[in-house]
Amino acid sequence: MSLNVTAGANSNSRVELRKSLTLIPVVMMGLAYMQPMTLFDTFGIVSGLTDGHVATAYAFALVAILFTALSYGKLVRRFPSAGSAYTYAQKSIHPVVGFMVGWSSLLDYLFMPMINILLAKIYFEALVPSIPSWIFVVLLVGFMTISNLRGIKTVANFNSLIVALQMIVMVVITGLVIYGVANGEGAGTLTSTRPFWSEHANVVPMITGATILCFSFLGFDGISSLSEETKDAGRVIPKAIFLTALIGGAIFVVVSYFLQLYFPDISRFKDPDASQPEIMLFVAGKAFQFGILIFSCVTVLASGMAAHAGVSRLMYVMGRDGVFPERFFGYIHPTWRTPALNVVLVGIIALFAVKFDLVTATALINFGALVAFTFVNLSVISQFWIREGRNKSFKDHFNYLVLPSCGALTVGALWINLEESSMILGLIWAAIGLTYLAFVTRRFRNPVPQFNEDLA
Repeated sequence: MSLNVTAGANSNSRVELRKSLTLIPVVMMGLAYMQPMTLFDTFGIVSGLTDGHVATAYAFALVAILFTALSYGKLVRRFPSAGSAYTYAQKSIHPVVGFMVGWSSLLDYLFMPMINILLAKIYFEALVPSIPSWIFVVLLVGFMTISNLRGIKTVANFNSLIVALQMIVMVVITGLVIYGVANGEGAGTLTSTRPFWSEHANVVPMITGATILCFSFLGFDGISSLSEETKDAGRVIPKAIFLTALIGGAIFVVVSYFLQLYFPDISRFKDPDASQPEIMLFVAGKAFQFGILIFSCVTVLASGMAAHAGVSRLMYVMGRDGVFPERFFGYIHPTWRTPALNVVLVGIIALFAVKFDLVTATALINFGALVAFTFVNLSVISQFWIREGRNKSFKDHFNYLVLPSCGALTVGALWINLEESSMILGLIWAAIGLTYLAFVTRRFRNPVPQFNEDLA
């Protein structure tokens, strides 16, 4: 497992990422990142907040996310790079803005693998409290890192299997929920508008619930970082981004509808903030609950692997550009064709799951995700409507001004509801990034480094 850095990041015969992905594996990567089963974790919180209208909150969240998904699709076709929001803002707005977006996005991507390992550790401690959890963390991080080292196809195949199993589990759970409702549980009827609207419904709490649920969609954007490893990326990646958000959103809306019929309110939950174990217990019994906890360990591992792949490629593009030390971050292993040193670095950071605080880590990723979402929408306006002058017809105005503006405004609602800790930690991280950029550019006297494909 040699990591021979002297393979020359600056060599004329630059080693590139291997193009091996097609549409279905990319969508599976996105769905694995999103973890559809997180619906059960957030259901109690949002049901209490919306007074039993989780399905409507998910519908609002889906509409908001689809606007941003359309913006990602437009920019992937124009800039088929693994840099995602970093590259889009860099090319469409300004290199300094691009760096700050990439730096902020690192919060989202870099801590996501660790958060998933943290969740797996929590499940493991509930299952086997007698075994030190650090052993489990090391084993999971080791598996995640080695899989990413060997190639994106390995990660995609594993994730496809786990997503397929998640779908089966969710179908089984939903079937049990439907059976229970049909036999008198909860609302006692399978056809009701109550999960969507009722005489006591209030739109404001639903929108607030939607802002929480938007974070369930994190991951649909991460697959844009796979552009350089996807065949016919200009066609496949935009379609995959939209399909990932749409399929994930449809699952959330449908399952939450039936779940809301089974649990019309939160009165049956002892702890609405951690509703998954209680849902499994009520719906399927203790034996099934135990099995789901085991399976949850696997699903968060799949999500962690997808996030691991995404962040290592973002750091690769920033290294290739030269804003990070190119010899390390821009290195591609000549045999595996993966950013191997970045993969190892992310694995080392994930090991901090042994001691790191879940609340702090989650606060960090929320800030990074919102920065990326905001500037992807603004990049569409800047690149197409302003720079390329696509502002002559109604179609142009609709595609390159109205739709991305709607995306930016819906993300703005998320900013308003962002936790104070997320904002504080995010701004501290941004200040560190701006200081670093000032050092790299000699107090902004030199231009921000960018990769020149003509010289590659």
